[in-house]
Amino acid sequence: MKTFAMGGVHPEENKISTQAVIEDMPLPKQMIVLMNQHLGAPATPIVAKGDKVKVGQLIGRAEVPMCANVHSPVSGTVLKIDTCKDPFGVAKPAVYINVEGDEWEESIDRSADIKRTCDLTPAEVVARLKEMGIVGLGGATFPAHIKYSIPQGKKAEYLIINAVECEPYLTSDHRVMLEHAEEVCIGIEQLRKALGVPCAYIGIEANKPDCIARMREVAATFEGIVVEPLKVRYPQGAEKQLINAITGRRVPSGKLPIDVGCVVSNVGTTFAVYEALQKNKPLIENILTVTGKYLPSQHNYKVRIGTTYNDIIKHAIGELPEGTGKVISGGPMMGKAVSNLDAPTVKGASSVLVMDEKESRRAPETNCIRCGKCIGACPMGLEPYLFSAMVRNGRFEDAGQHNILDCIECGCCFFSCPANKPLLDEIRLGKNKYRGILAARKK
Repeated sequence: MKTFAMGGVHPEENKISTQAVIEDMPLPKQMIVLMNQHLGAPATPIVAKGDKVKVGQLIGRAEVPMCANVHSPVSGTVLKIDTCKDPFGVAKPAVYINVEGDEWEESIDRSADIKRTCDLTPAEVVARLKEMGIVGLGGATFPAHIKYSIPQGKKAEYLIINAVECEPYLTSDHRVMLEHAEEVCIGIEQLRKALGVPCAYIGIEANKPDCIARMREVAATFEGIVVEPLKVRYPQGAEKQLINAITGRRVPSGKLPIDVGCVVSNVGTTFAVYEALQKNKPLIENILTVTGKYLPSQHNYKVRIGTTYNDIIKHAIGELPEGTGKVISGGPMMGKAVSNLDAPTVKGASSVLVMDEKESRRAPETNCIRCGKCIGACPMGLEPYLFSAMVRNGRFEDAGQHNILDCIECGCCFFSCPANKPLLDEIRLGKNKYRGILAARKK
């Protein structure tokens, strides 16, 4: 089976929530809707304290190109416009809404009927994606209208749907494929036509035979959709690795997928595209996995964006089990520990992963023995041990010259290191410091 060319590891899969069908999460009493849920600048609030809002109403407008619209996930009254600490403790602008009923904008089609036809032109598709606030749900939250606005002089040759879900524990994409395969394929068809490419490829790892069978069954009723089973290998779902696996092409340092003729869309994003184009529904909810080895039950929820982590945990399992070590947003490889459980979920949230003290505790760090395992595991062909030494010595510019910004933060280096060095943490710090240096130079 196809896979990417270099590096990679095989962490324990722990897909223990694959049989948990998607459930609707009840509405909380209050929602906190962050204005910065995407890559780029925050949206500008266009509501004020005391305003009445409906589900799907625009409450944050994108006023610069690299931004995305934000819509109300609930109906009710705006309590205040303020800041709120996100799950990782960073203060961001937010709209607080007291929930009152569940009144939707009339323009949104809430029927269960699946709509296959779409008469929108490619330009109208891009405009609708912008209007509906669609962003990438695979982690980067890149505004979709920018991704599908192909720059002059570039040409899309491949549309690749990322249905790999290689992170341990996560199963939200798995359930979307099983429960919404037709809607996903309709979204793919519209994106394929908007890009003008003859064929779209759905990459799915071979550890999901039920998804491969289901997507092939549905894709057979469409033109130009191919399901491509892939070898199980982390980080197969990283954008550049997926491109390499399916097309054999490599994205050069500092370049984007479109520079090698590729556009990649997460399968969850593609479902959101279907709802935006066919149902006129903004991105106001997503699918989250609630999982952990020591939880009494496993879940996949459809959650209104802005629901707090505490509200999700209380509904799913009541209270955190005694001995809980960490709550992680995302998977254990690339996700981050949640420091503020009263923070709201955002568009790119994928899971609530609960780990106990033993599973979450890092082993003691020892000296690097120059074994080279981090180099062998790096899917980008970088030298993580070298970045570690440079960052520890404040040599951020040297790290930049050695292409530290090419790191995709997959965590393969840390996973493979016998010395348990916090390589990923150090590289993230080094990237932030080097970006700061570059920004200062531009001023």
